[in-house]
Amino acid sequence: MADLRNTFSMRDIAGGLSVAVVVIPQSLAYAEIAGLPPAMGLAAAAIPALAAAPFASSRYLQTGPVAMTSLLTFGALTALAAPGTDEYISLALLLALVVGVTRIGLGMLRAGAVTNYMSPPVILGFTTSAAILIGASQITSAMGVENVPDDIRERFLTVVANPNEWNWQAMALTMAVGILVIGGRRVHALFPGVLLAVLIGLWIGWRTGYSPALVGPLPEGFPPFSLSLPWGRLPDLLLPGFVIATIGFAEATAISRTFAIQDREQWSASRELVSQGVANVAAGLSGGFPVGGSFSRSSISRLAGARTRWSGAVTGALVLAFLPFAGIMSNLPRAVLGTIVISAIYHLIRVDEILRLVRISHGQAMIATFTAIVTLVLAPRVDLAVLLGMAVAAGVHLHRESSRLEVPATHVDGRLTMRPRGVLYYGSAGVLYQALDDELARHGGCSIVELDLTELGRIDHTGFQALRAFSEIVRSAEIELEITHIPPHAQGLFERAGGL
Repeated sequence: MADLRNTFSMRDIAGGLSVAVVVIPQSLAYAEIAGLPPAMGLAAAAIPALAAAPFASSRYLQTGPVAMTSLLTFGALTALAAPGTDEYISLALLLALVVGVTRIGLGMLRAGAVTNYMSPPVILGFTTSAAILIGASQITSAMGVENVPDDIRERFLTVVANPNEWNWQAMALTMAVGILVIGGRRVHALFPGVLLAVLIGLWIGWRTGYSPALVGPLPEGFPPFSLSLPWGRLPDLLLPGFVIATIGFAEATAISRTFAIQDREQWSASRELVSQGVANVAAGLSGGFPVGGSFSRSSISRLAGARTRWSGAVTGALVLAFLPFAGIMSNLPRAVLGTIVISAIYHLIRVDEILRLVRISHGQAMIATFTAIVTLVLAPRVDLAVLLGMAVAAGVHLHRESSRLEVPATHVDGRLTMRPRGVLYYGSAGVLYQALDDELARHGGCSIVELDLTELGRIDHTGFQALRAFSEIVRSAEIELEITHIPPHAQGLFERAGGL
């Protein structure tokens, strides 16, 4: 299996090409979310993807600009400099280096399990509000309104309060692109909605009297390598860099672990931390900004037939080859970019999940709601909101922090029986996932997984969510799952939550 994972094939070219046509317009928009010139998005999508590939553990993980990391970058830097200024740009480069070195350090220390200690309610609350903020940041492009404040909340309120400034051309294009991208995705996961939207947008920008804002001039050429950075500001970036390094890695962890279990392969979080760290170091040295793993683009790579981690390198090489011709994107309407971003993140607004928590676990609902509110209130300093949410979650779960989880397992005639022993909560869930990963890699012929809960201690809502995620992963790998001996104290929780 290891040879197959490292042997480059034509399918990797197909996977890399499929992702490249999506990441090029996305990267322009994500750079704007970060408060940076669009060209920096292209730089962040090129060299970093090439740098990550040799170190990657996952076959499919696609590295480059992502929405959440871009918003975290904006939040961290706006407290230090005005967006778009030379100082702001140089700080973005240094921040990418901080994120990269932090991830490499965590990976070398084999601290990949750090993401297991991110409470799911914190992530739920943060991603919901962050997605709202990202959507709000794009409303100016979608509605064709110009000359708005830099603050995301003020920008949104300004647009909503002045409907007389809405541009019908931008609104019509926004609606058409949304239908094309979202509707096309429902027709088939590989429907080239983004590519078609860009081609149509370019034609409109070139050939019609389209008046709203366009992307504007883009530099043509390869990104410069430089170590001329504001090193004296390094202390200001250490804390936000650590937050981005850990929170931003959560998505890469979820992507890689899910695909590894579906393919019944081993995957190393610590090795992936190194690959993502190297990518960020490359971004900081080559004119980019902090990057991460993209779930949507990784899924496209997998569906397009990619077989090895080198598909990410193909994507990076194609974006790099595109840079001398980047000027052709200058006539792309910003409404297209804004709609592509909104289409990529709208599903992350999960208010229904937070309301569902209220019925199941008041404590976890409080954590999610608190994190969601402070994310909106403290915007753009969303990095501080994450820290506050994690502090509240840690307080709620403090009495369980010392609990350990062991997962002995036996395999007989294609039946894998796992008997977790200890307390299952968000901090120990990774042990359960890793045990499943190891056992399936060791016993590829497994067709039934029995999860015997006889020796499992108290199960709260985060433990139940871990079990639900476990069941979804097992069933996605087309393996029958049996859950036996549910503790009496947890049966009511299972019934209220609708079972697994």
